Amino acid sequence: MPKKRILVAPLNWGLGHATRCIPVIYALLEENFEPVLASDGAALELLRKEFPYLEWHQLPAYNIRYSKNPAFFGLKLLQQTPHILQCIKEEKEITHQLVKSQNLAGIISDNRWGVRSGNVPSAFITHQIKVFSGITTSLSTYMQQRYIKKFDKCWVPDNAKKPNLSGSMGHAKEVSFPVKYLGVLSRFEKEVLDQLYDITVLLSGPEPQRGMLEAIMEKELKKLDLRVLIIRGVVEERSTREVRGNITRVNFLTTKELQKALNSSALVISRSGYTSLMDLAKLEKKVFFIPTPGQPEQLYLAKRMKSEGVADFCKQKDFDIKKLDGMQYFKNLGSFKFTRGLGGIFTLFQGE
Repeated sequence: MPKKRILVAPLNWGLGHATRCIPVIYALLEENFEPVLASDGAALELLRKEFPYLEWHQLPAYNIRYSKNPAFFGLKLLQQTPHILQCIKEEKEITHQLVKSQNLAGIISDNRWGVRSGNVPSAFITHQIKVFSGITTSLSTYMQQRYIKKFDKCWVPDNAKKPNLSGSMGHAKEVSFPVKYLGVLSRFEKEVLDQLYDITVLLSGPEPQRGMLEAIMEKELKKLDLRVLIIRGVVEERSTREVRGNITRVNFLTTKELQKALNSSALVISRSGYTSLMDLAKLEKKVFFIPTPGQPEQLYLAKRMKSEGVADFCKQKDFDIKKLDGMQYFKNLGSFKFTRGLGGIFTLFQGE
């Protein structure tokens, strides 16, 4: 009997949506499904490097950019809304064609609203049932839940009860669609390794904020007599490495290389994106978070981790090396470590 083909389509907004799909894709392979990849830009490039033997398809590029001034974040996104809506329309048409031409038996969309079909079961992965967007939270939450209802299932990568990582974002009350909690989704495994780096910096997210934080990190961390690794989060054709004084810079690392780098680092500096939280919780790392300016979701998560006493944070504009002095008073993200097997979720594609 031929394997059932399942389309896996993460949003290309930073790398987090793609990386958290990696354990889902491996689980599909273990359950004897045939994953088919679909995305655009760096997200698609990352998945192609991770799974060079899988079929892939190009989806429309949202090309979302942030304002340099976080106060104008909402306005910048609003200006891009017509383009985003056009992308949703186009990806829906492409998905409809792929279902027919590629004999798809199911769809897993990670935050791509248009990647769904009424002809095959479709699941939507998100940690944001409630979407924090500042003064527009009510509107963005309404739009998110309106689209989620069009899917057969909503899969939330978090624990159903406390302790959990997403808080009220992933545990909204009185939703009118089926929600299944998957536990922490991470492509990494904890290893006990010799310490190679005192600090590893994980950069990610849309420009120009990614590049702005990179410049801040290089300026501040070169003042320290410590071994620093900066992972730039720029997925290119080839991996590059450059050493300047105490700082080693790489554009990107494969999953195995990144797992080794993080496990061999004493401290990680990272955006407080949700996938980063899941990865660093799985690895039980000590973390200092710097939320992406203008992203209320990341600020909420960073504040929540600080209130739990497991990670410190500051705003990007306020960072200097003195901010790291208080890290001895924080534990690590290990108290949020929990996982669950993914096999049972795929009954959706087996006529549950």
